[in-house]
Amino acid sequence: MKFFKLFKLILLVLILGGSNLWAQEAPEEIDHSYKPLTLKLNESGSKYIRFIMWHQIWATTNNLSATDAKTQLNFSMRRSRFLAFAQVSPKFLILTHWGINGLNPGNLTSLGSNGDSPKLFLHDAWGELKLHKSIYIGAGLHYWKGLSRLSNQSTLNLMTLDQSRPFNAWHSLGITDQFARHLGIYAKGSAGDIEYRVAVNNPGRNPLAGGADYSSKFTETGVANSNLIYAGVDNINTDGDPTGNTIVEAYVKYNIWDKESTKLPYYVGTYLGKKKVLAIGAGTFIHPNGMFNIADSTHSSVAHFAVDAFLDMPTGDGAGALNAYFSYTNFNYGENYISRWGGTGNAIYGQLGYYIASAKIMPYVASSTSLYEGAEDAIGALNVGVNYFINGHFCKITAEYHGIFNDYRENSMTFGGQNTNSQFRLQLHIFL
Repeated sequence: MKFFKLFKLILLVLILGGSNLWAQEAPEEIDHSYKPLTLKLNESGSKYIRFIMWHQIWATTNNLSATDAKTQLNFSMRRSRFLAFAQVSPKFLILTHWGINGLNPGNLTSLGSNGDSPKLFLHDAWGELKLHKSIYIGAGLHYWKGLSRLSNQSTLNLMTLDQSRPFNAWHSLGITDQFARHLGIYAKGSAGDIEYRVAVNNPGRNPLAGGADYSSKFTETGVANSNLIYAGVDNINTDGDPTGNTIVEAYVKYNIWDKESTKLPYYVGTYLGKKKVLAIGAGTFIHPNGMFNIADSTHSSVAHFAVDAFLDMPTGDGAGALNAYFSYTNFNYGENYISRWGGTGNAIYGQLGYYIASAKIMPYVASSTSLYEGAEDAIGALNVGVNYFINGHFCKITAEYHGIFNDYRENSMTFGGQNTNSQFRLQLHIFL
């Protein structure tokens, strides 16, 4: 197929690029270094404002699994963001993060603000106080999440091209939160090698598809296997009292080797050999009375649990770095319920990559399997790709084959009557 020839050609260019792509530009080593965008607020620099901005620009094919698919290439802005945080005192911190997601030819408009174009919106906005060397308390629109490491993952330094889809790790995205962020209060800290984060939040009132059950898409009759909807907060109980207004989530991690920064919530995808990290974690997400049964008007609770392990370590004498991650998640929404991203049942995810320092490339593979009660077949996902690091995560190019199988929840996956989506994706990622 033309697609696979194109895929192999681009992979070859990226692999060869690590050794000779820039050889003709200048005989000397190119200097990519720069000082972080930081505004010092005192002479020592202990008080500062740090600015971060980034773009992730994609070129993707259409669904190549669709019947009689004609290969097309579409460009999009996966993310365009700006983040600023200020440490004016050791006792408090303020952070603001805004931007857009998913600007593509389908929602691009004539004037940029008309129609259904992506809007600039607030991603994060929180303030934080230090109560003790191991206890920090913060509040606002925040990303201090529970369940797993991937639920708290940074998009600036992913090992793969993007977060694994379907978004089992971001199971609440657009269901109870605003693009994976909740309004609430959190606590974070560490004690020795143990690190923790816990949050108490309110659920949003405007979920995707109105909190509907997706299990009907996985039945031959088109009739849902579940009477549940994820809209408990919008339905008072039989006594007329409000319910479902609180979400509790937490994640605890044990660091066996190097410790990781906890200043910001965004976990690093790979350190490219700059750290030696082995961490074991466990987390939960609990939403009491979050579900509502439309048959008998009763409430029930959402309770998810996950365990994971993360390895990222240098190999040899600066030869490269090994990255591996595995997670197991148990989702419990209620009998046969399938959500936008998760579903009652179990999901496993794993990734493996190796950074070849001499070539500045990192080939990788990532896979997930979701076994939902309400789906007859397992939902699978496979990503195979390679990163070419022009300047670490600050500037990189990623080429990836992306496939999702037996998932009926997205229109892109049912194009041409298919329940499988396979495409080639190319990304230019730059952040400062």
